Amino acid sequence: MQYFEVVVEYQNENEKGQIKKQKETVLVDAISVTESEAKVVKYLTDQGETRYYSVQSSKESKIVEVIN
Repeated sequence: MQYFEVVVEYQNENEKGQIKKQKETVLVDAISVTESEAKVVKYLTDQGETRYYSVQSSKESKIVEVIN
């Protein structure tokens, strides 16, 4: 089991019409960088994300286990 930290950048328009960028980092259980990026895109699509977004980076995380 490997975890990847994927950075997603969103573009939001404020009430003045200005575009503001916001970055979020998500933790993804995947086999490779490519799979982690694909899982994030699928997740956002399935959630009905309407803002413009782009996957900025994906790197292997130092987290070895997640305990629920």
